Order: sequence, then structure tokens, then C-alpha cells
Amino acid sequence: MTTSESSLLYQNHTKLSKELVINVTQNGGRIALLEDKRLVEFHQESHSDNFIVGDIFLGIVRRVVPGLNAAFIDIGYEKDAFLHYLDLGANINSLNKYTRIIQNNRKKGNLLKVSEFKMEARINKLGKVNDVLKANQQLLVQIAKEPISTKGPRLACELSIAGRYLVLVPFSNSVNVSKKITDSTERKRLIRLISSIKPENFGVIIRTVAENKGVEDLDKDLTDLVEKWYEGMEKLKQSKPNDKIIGEMNRANSMLRDMLNESFDGIMVDDKTMSGDIRSFIQNIAPDKVQIVKHYQGKAKIFEAFGIEKQIKLLFGQSVSLPNGGYIIIEHTEALHVIDVNSGNKSNAESDQEATALNVNLAAATEIARQLRLRDMGGIIIVDFIDMKVPENKRKIYDHMRQIMKGDRSKFTVLPLTKFGLMQITRQRVRPEMNIITRETCPTCNGTGKIGASISVAEMIESKVDFILSKQNETGLTVIIHPYLYAYFKQGFPSIQMGWFMKYFKWVKLVKDSSLAITEYHFTNRENQQIEMD
Repeated sequence: MTTSESSLLYQNHTKLSKELVINVTQNGGRIALLEDKRLVEFHQESHSDNFIVGDIFLGIVRRVVPGLNAAFIDIGYEKDAFLHYLDLGANINSLNKYTRIIQNNRKKGNLLKVSEFKMEARINKLGKVNDVLKANQQLLVQIAKEPISTKGPRLACELSIAGRYLVLVPFSNSVNVSKKITDSTERKRLIRLISSIKPENFGVIIRTVAENKGVEDLDKDLTDLVEKWYEGMEKLKQSKPNDKIIGEMNRANSMLRDMLNESFDGIMVDDKTMSGDIRSFIQNIAPDKVQIVKHYQGKAKIFEAFGIEKQIKLLFGQSVSLPNGGYIIIEHTEALHVIDVNSGNKSNAESDQEATALNVNLAAATEIARQLRLRDMGGIIIVDFIDMKVPENKRKIYDHMRQIMKGDRSKFTVLPLTKFGLMQITRQRVRPEMNIITRETCPTCNGTGKIGASISVAEMIESKVDFILSKQNETGLTVIIHPYLYAYFKQGFPSIQMGWFMKYFKWVKLVKDSSLAITEYHFTNRENQQIEMD
């Protein structure tokens, strides 16, 4: 595969249709982004996730640590959040003064406009944190990194509010354009346009999706962001420490805000209320795309219907297969991630070892770029590609990796291969890494490696079906099981399922769910309530 072919592959990749599939659960929800039916991003949301990147809190300084040139801030999380001096922002004094003015004026309305506020002097980049912050001081802070592992959230005081086309930065006057907009004429047009309509003392970052947008769209987005800021400041008047002042939208809406474009051709949601909320959100940001939002009402679970459960099982393991016969091994350590590329049975398929290595490495680079997004891997990633002797081939791998990662919304850096065939990638991580256990415990030995005289799971289910139907006299019984057991109970004539009907004169509905381990199963009644079994 030549470099031009690699580039063409990426271009075709970017034209693929996109679908967002949302499964709403009691505890939150699961969000899957599909490109041409292939899973490329997966997110899990919990109602307990109260500290999301972008949220703005009223924090209180617990400790100032001069040795770290940082402070620990209480925002209500179980561990104090970390705020470094370099994340205070040059205009922290202006932010703190404005915050005090707002808090001292408790009356509703009559907010001091930022454009009428007299800015304070900027702080020294090489200054000390104890010159700016004191213990028990209240200040506005924004989540820059969610709690990860044993660490609390990481904070910043250079606040920003993201919109569809723009990012609003209070207490700044700069106008910056996304580096991904490369046309110099368009960059100058956008800077000139935004500079003419933005309020004083508000900075603006122009996002990539603003390219070629008219003044009407940009002005509306800017107006909405300014209104959101002042709504937060009105809330600040009555707020106490640890209160959330301005909240980031939920994960599904934030993905749509950042990614919605002409290639999106479907948003499927299995909850009526959520589908209505998303429809309203899209009506506001892109009215012409409202019709792509659908409320899924199929009999099979939504992730089963779209083949997502199967992809999750296959893609989140330690070993991931490649389409050409190779595979990659992904290892996680505290300091970094290591990915090893292997040719597998491909090594015997071609006589030219160099050509084999190049083809496997190109396929591996494509899958690795997908895995980084899928698992939201961050920090340092070391990739051990199959050794290649030709320098031009190493260059092809480097160029292909950079091309294929252009669709990644996180900031990243890719370095060329070393003489040992190692590639170093750094990728920004602001949320905990997605890690899903795909190994299932053996139903016979329960992971002990020793086979004992245990009753098979199928027999246990049959026994409990008998108890429910004959002793509890339930009607409308549904059994939710792994696909293997589903096939076992349905196969043959008469099948076990049919045998139950002939024995109890009650039909037992079977539902397959590949998100369950083979030893897991659930019973529900006619009202779809779970039947608890000892």
C-alpha cells in the first residue's frame, strides 16, 4: 500500500456515515458511535458522574502547597481537586474580583456586565501560588480532568464555555482560530467577523466546524454562550461552596455538538424522554437534522439489534484481531500503554517478509487509532511494530498513523518509528479510560481451574422455571439469557421451550442478551419487573 493509497483510505473513512446509538439504563446510559456500522467510540454515563469536564464549580481553597506551586480545592468530591499555578490563567485576579462583586450583590437581576468590568492586572507567569490564593478563599474553578484512578479532579481557573461553533472565554480579549482550519483567507474572515461582534472582555476560540459558516449562525452561538455565562452568574449569587455554577451538557449532546455534520444519518435512542431531549437540542443547533433522531422500539435490546454488544466483546479484550490475519496485544501499566503488533498466520502467506510486515503494520495502525478512541487511552502509548528494513516503509507507517488519527477529537502527537520499530504516541486524556472486562468465568469451575460436581447453568434455569411456574404461578414469564443458552433452549423439535409450554400450559418468552456472562440470567414477569430468586 502506497502513501497515496493510505491517504485515500483515510479520505474514504471520513466519508463514512455515522450513527449514534444510545441505550438508556436505570443508572445512566451507554453511548456508541458507529462509522459504517463499526464501533469507534463507546461511552458509559452514570447518574453519579457529577464531575464532568467543563463543569464550573464554586470551590474553596483547602491547602496551598508552595512546594508544588499548587493548591488543593474542595469542590465536593471525596478527594480535594488539584489546581496548579500555571492553570490559574493570567486574569485570575479579574475573575476573583468579579466573583466577589457578584456574591456581594444578592439581589436578583442587575448583574455587572463583564464588558463594563475594569480588568485587574495580569499575574506573572513565573509567580507563586501563595501570592494569589489563600486558605478558605472561594473561587470559580472548572473541571479540566475528571477523577482518574486514585486522583481527584484537575482544575483550571481560565474558564471557558463551549458552544457549537465557538468557545467563550470570559476575562480575555483574544480571538483564536482552530489550527485545523488551514485556509488563511477563511481564518482572517472568521477573526474579523468574531472581533466585530464579540462583547468586550470576552475572548473567543473559533472551532473547526465554524469554517465557512455565516454571521447569523456564529452570532446566535455567541449570544447563547453569553446568556449561559450570565445565567451562571445569577446562580452564583445564592450559591454555597461546592455548588455547580455552570454544568456541561450530557455526553450524548456534547458529542452531537462537537461532531454533528452532514455525514450523520441516524441517532437511535431506546428511551422516549431522552429522544425528545435530543430532538430539542438538535432543533436548536441544526434544525435540518431533526428527522434523523429516532425512538427505537424494537423487541431486541438496542445494542443487540445494532450488533454493538458483539463488537464490545471482541474489541475490548487484551488481544484484538486484524482483518488480514495479524493481531495486536494491548498491555496497560501505571506509567504507559504498550501495544505489540504480531503477524499471526499472515507470516506464512507471503514470500516477501518486508511486504508482509508492511501490510500487517498498516492494518495494525488503523486498528490502533480506533482502539485509542474506543478505550479513550491517554498518556504515553508505545507501539512495537513488526520490524521493517526499508526506511520508506517506516515512513509510510508514520504517515498513515497521522492520517488515520485525524478523526480523533483528543489532542495527540505521533513520533516517527525508531530504528527498533517503536512508535511513541502521546494522547490527551481528560476522562477515566474505558476498560471493559471481556473474559467470562468458566461456568463449571468458576475460574478456579478445577472441575467439581456442579450443576450446569441450563439445569439451574430449568429448575427455577419449574419453581416459578408451578409454585409461584407466575404468568408472562420472560427469561433473559446468554445467546448460547438461548440457542440451547430453542433448538430441536420439540425444543425445551416448547416442552415447558406442553408441561405448564404457559408460554415462556426467551430473550438473548450477549452483555450477560454465560452464567448470568434474569427472570421478569408480565409487568417487566425482575423476579428475585435465591
